[in-house]
Amino acid sequence: MTIKVGDKIPSATLKVKTEGGIEDLSTDTLFGGKTVVLFAVPGAFTPTCSVKHLPGFVAHSADIKGKGVDTIACLSVNDAFVMDAWGKDQQADGKVLMLADGNGELTGKLGLEMDGSAFGLGTRSQRYAMVVKDGTVAALHVEEPGAFEVSSAEAVLKAL
Repeated sequence: MTIKVGDKIPSATLKVKTEGGIEDLSTDTLFGGKTVVLFAVPGAFTPTCSVKHLPGFVAHSADIKGKGVDTIACLSVNDAFVMDAWGKDQQADGKVLMLADGNGELTGKLGLEMDGSAFGLGTRSQRYAMVVKDGTVAALHVEEPGAFEVSSAEAVLKAL
């Protein structure tokens, strides 16, 4: 079942790379008492994700945070080392928190996985963006396969 507006974000453990190494970050900590824009991509360093999706959130991070958003986070079914390298490549430091859902735990619990095995990707996340307020989904924009419209930084800005 796919998560919907009004649902609570399920408990899951994500990974982030910090100066101290790889650290766990629970969804309860990430979303509790905060307004978070979470967007997900099928894969780090992939074309649409690297040319449009992440760069849009980096470019508009101040505008998004100016609307009362505490954290902008990018999620992918990749490992924390890849997400860290991609964030550095995209100059996301301090603007977008790069989250690794390496085993697809949160992605599966959200019901937003996709089968990318035809492209050699295995199970990945669908492309989406959501606004989460104190752990509850306030807005959810899931893309149709192959599309990039409703989950862009510009679309999220309009929804805030």
